[in-house]
Amino acid sequence: MTDSHYFDAKPAVSSHRRSIEVALPDISFTLITDSGVFSREHLDAGTKLLLVEAPDPPVSGHLLDLGCGAGAIAIALARRSPASTVWAVDVNERAVALTDENSITNGCVNVRAVLPDDLPEDVRFGAIWSNPPIRIGKAALHAMLLRWLDLLTDDGYAVLVVQRHLGADSLAAWLGGQGFVVSRLRARAGYRLLRVDRNRAERSPNRDDSAGVDACNRGTPAP
Repeated sequence: MTDSHYFDAKPAVSSHRRSIEVALPDISFTLITDSGVFSREHLDAGTKLLLVEAPDPPVSGHLLDLGCGAGAIAIALARRSPASTVWAVDVNERAVALTDENSITNGCVNVRAVLPDDLPEDVRFGAIWSNPPIRIGKAALHAMLLRWLDLLTDDGYAVLVVQRHLGADSLAAWLGGQGFVVSRLRARAGYRLLRVDRNRAERSPNRDDSAGVDACNRGTPAP
């Protein structure tokens, strides 16, 4: 069998589509998923944590689903902020096509699914939501995050969900070293939900404990 990863531009595996249900406290919708796309079988636990526990997104402006997969985050953002423009970005061409299809099927006319280099140069984001592709490797992950976090507005922020055993605490420390303010919003079921602020003066009031925030910013793993 040819190796294929969800972060490949053109998945080598044959298409095998299926339907999954996404049920959240405030919204529900159906997604078509496919082989070669992240979390094909069901909504993964990390993404669900983000969609349930993240603070409300800005009501307007540009929002970003970074690493969109089949589009669960993009559709949730679009439903919750119908006056916004939601950009769904992925290197995986099959994922981008699926997100576009799912957005249309679910009536989310404010979603724009694009490959990374197709984003207009003048777009800046009030919020970025992402379950980032940790398995692409540390160097590639760091480069990706710096590229997209640099497109936050001055008061913009990102919400990232990362498994603890895949380096959530070290990633938080690294982001703090790059000049961002990192707050831990939740720690649950082996995941960290992190808020990353571009503006040093702004800290999230919705965090689980101050010790976790300080640990992220000092680079010391929190208990």
